[in-house]
Formats: sequence, structure tokens, C-alpha cells
Amino acid sequence: MAHRFRPWTTAQLYLLPPALNDWVDDDHLIHFVADVVRTLDMSEIEATYLDKDPRGAVPYDPRMLLALLVYSYCRGVTSSRKIESATWEDVATRVLVGDQHPDHTVVSEFRRKHLDSFRSLFVEVLRMCARSGLVKVGRVALDGTKVRANASKHKAMSYGRMKKTERRLKKEVAALLAEAEALDREEDRLYGKERRGDELPEELRRRETRLARIQQAKAELEAEAAAARAEQLESRAEAREDAIDEDDDLPPDAGKKLSRQERRRLERLAQKSRKAAEKARNKANQSSETSRRSVLPQASEPTDLVRHRTKFDRHGDPTEKAQRNFTDPDSRIMVMGSGAFEQAYNCQAMVTDEQIIVATDVSNQAPDTQQMVPMLLQTEKNCGALPDVFLADNGYFSGANVEYCEAAGIDAYISVGRKRWEESRPREGVDRPPLVRMYDRLQTEAGREHYARRKVMPEPVFGQIKHPMGFDRFSLRGLRKVRGEWNLVATCHNLLKLYRAGRFRHVSAT
Repeated sequence: MAHRFRPWTTAQLYLLPPALNDWVDDDHLIHFVADVVRTLDMSEIEATYLDKDPRGAVPYDPRMLLALLVYSYCRGVTSSRKIESATWEDVATRVLVGDQHPDHTVVSEFRRKHLDSFRSLFVEVLRMCARSGLVKVGRVALDGTKVRANASKHKAMSYGRMKKTERRLKKEVAALLAEAEALDREEDRLYGKERRGDELPEELRRRETRLARIQQAKAELEAEAAAARAEQLESRAEAREDAIDEDDDLPPDAGKKLSRQERRRLERLAQKSRKAAEKARNKANQSSETSRRSVLPQASEPTDLVRHRTKFDRHGDPTEKAQRNFTDPDSRIMVMGSGAFEQAYNCQAMVTDEQIIVATDVSNQAPDTQQMVPMLLQTEKNCGALPDVFLADNGYFSGANVEYCEAAGIDAYISVGRKRWEESRPREGVDRPPLVRMYDRLQTEAGREHYARRKVMPEPVFGQIKHPMGFDRFSLRGLRKVRGEWNLVATCHNLLKLYRAGRFRHVSAT
């Protein structure tokens, strides 16, 4: 006798219309994400739809698209094409979007267009966490992690190599042009003038395109170096003027004369650097116009964090080792946690004891030292107050940072590093510098207790983002876009913390 089984068919019909919510549990993450998105202020995003022509296809609800993005990032799905596929293949995603299936171009365009709005959404979600009792700014820890850019390190080239390659390609292009002209003349003699005469050999087009890309990247490096030199000279002139004004020992006439001469000299050098920067920018624009399409994206807007400055020599030209990536010019080659060199960005996060991110930003400068003060100011802006206790590793240590925390009334514990301490140990009778004061503070019982918490605050957060959430590489390019994507990632991390804490039900919709 044959065994009985339940009937199975892929063409099963429904007698009644199905309820999508029945396909997932009531406590599933999609319901939480949908509830959160409904409470957010979407006026900034919705305002972009007011200027559109009301005729034609009705757009998707921006709340649905935002919920789709947030849920996808929480699951580690960042590709717009994979997000589109999930609306068909993943049951929970299909329920979340109400069985709608926005094209991947719609998802990508929505994300690109509203990158700047993700900053305000991050703050809104942070306030939800605060109302739920998950945010206490009494003690915070700052750390940075390197996240790979959407670019290969093999697409980067140094300024010195650019100059050599440019000279070589110019010679090759000239030789190919001469060869093409000779071939045209020979064919005209044999077959008559039937060719248009404007065809270029494939090899010539490839070299010309590469030459245009190198020339544009070279010109942009020169522009950055000249601008950095101009900024340095202007800052030096201001510092010199302030120092002379405060020095009472200098004779008034001599001080004024020296200040005027020095200021004029520096102003001339700064003006020269500015002109060089403008000339390099024009050269870069001309290079991009010679190619059939723009081979490099536009420079992104500056962030609150300190950005990478192109190193320059005494003439204001880029150093031979100054590099630029052809795919993502804003990214830089950095040392990852594994010790490998990758094209990456430096992502910062200020984290509480509850592992909630209260401030976040991105820089393309690898060192962390100069990022401390901007991150503290952002924490104050987001939370309404500076922290009572601040923790950071030795990558953030500097005398200026210690003095800033002391002046702001922050009980800071910043590692000074064993090697740095041994090299700077003061002799007897010498005034206690910031390094010694910080070292002594770390040796106290309270210092050891506070600093021991640092390893369980920001470091696990980065581990959760890179592994369970699967975010170890940016999908977008350029500092402004990367900054928006990192804000979205930080928002998703905080939402997951709120969801797992089971406290969202206590948050009102107002």
C-alpha cells in the first residue's frame, strides 16, 4: 500500500485573497521597521516630489522605499539589484513593500537623491533610543574603523608615475597618429578617397582615453596641493600677526614693520598658489571635455571631519608619492585592521555604554587625532550636552586634545601608548605636560575602571556592523555619498539595538 502524503503543487490557487501579514510573525523585524518609518518626519524627502509634474506614472510611497532600504541594510543587502530581487524572492521583504516591486533604478535613485536626509533620520532614531532609555551620555567612547571603498587600490596612481606615464602615452599616441596618417595616405593612393578620414584605430582610442584620465587626475592633484598650500600660508600669516599683536616686548614700529612685510610675502605666495589651483582645475575640466564621457566624478562637499590634504613640496606641487584613485578620487589607500592595504575611508563612531551610536561621520584621512574635537561637538549637538567621561585609544592622543577636554570639563581617558610615554617621560622638576597628566590619570583606580570599558563599547559595534549586518564595503563613491551611506548604516544599527531591547512599544508616535 502506497504511503499517503499531503498534496503538493506549484499552481495552488487561493479560495480567498491572502493577507500578507499572515506570512510573517507579529514580532518580525519588518513590522518594527514599518512602525518606525511611519513615525519619522519625512517632510524633507517628500518636498522633493512637489516640483515633479503630477502627470504620468504615480511614484512609489517614499516611506515604503525608505523602509525597504532600512530593512535591506539591516539584513546586509546593499546592492539595489539584490534589493529588487528580494521584493520578489524574500517573503518578509515582499510583505514589507506590500507586494510592490520597485525597479533597482528606482531604489538606487531614491538612495542617491536623499543621502543628505539620512543625517536627520539618524538623529530622529537616536532620539527614539533616548526616549526608550537606551541613551546615556554620561560615558562615551570614540573609535574609528576603516571600511573599503567601492574602488580597487590597483586603480590608484602616484603623481610621479602619472608624469612618467603621461610622457610615455603622449609618445605612443603621436606614433600611432603618424602611423594612421601614413596608412590613410597609402589607402587613398590605392583605393581612392573613400574613407571619411576621422576613424581612429582601437589601440589609439584606448591610449587617448587613458591619457585623458591620467591628465585629469594629475591636474586635480595639482589643484588640491595648490589649495592646501594657499590655506597653509594664510593660516601662517594669521598666526604670525596674532603673535606679534600679543608680544609686548617687541617695539611697536618694528613689530608693525615685520608683520606687514611678512604678511605681504605670505599673501603673494598664497595668491600664487590660488592661481595655480585655478589653472589646474581649468586643466582638469578641459581634460574631461576631451573624453567622450566624464572619467572622474565631481569632487564631493567637505564634511565636518578633517579631510585628507594632498602633500606638496616647497613649490606647491604634489609630492611624487601623492596618489589619486581613478574610480573614487575621494578614497585613500589605508591600512586595514588585518594589516592589508586597501582603498578605504575612515569611519568614526561615538558610542555609549549601551552600544548606541550618538555621533558618526566619515573622513578620507587615515589618522584619527584631528577627528576627536569634531566628533565631541557633534555629540553635543545630537544629545544636547558634552559627555561627562570620554574614552579613546592612543590614535586620538595629542596635547591639544587633552587640553581641549580639560577646558571643556570632560573627564577624558585617552591612551598615551607605552612607546610614546617612555620617549616623553619628564625629568625631575619639569612642569607636567599633557602626556604626563593623562598618563597619571589612566593609572588611577577610576582611570583603569573607565578605560577597561572602551573595549566593550565601540569595538563590538564595528564588529556587529561588519559581520551580522555584513557591511564591510561601501556601495557608493565619493565622500558626500559615502557619508550618507554610513549615516544609514549607523541608523540601522541603532534601530536593531532598539528592536532587540524590546522597548519600541513605549515610544509614542509624536
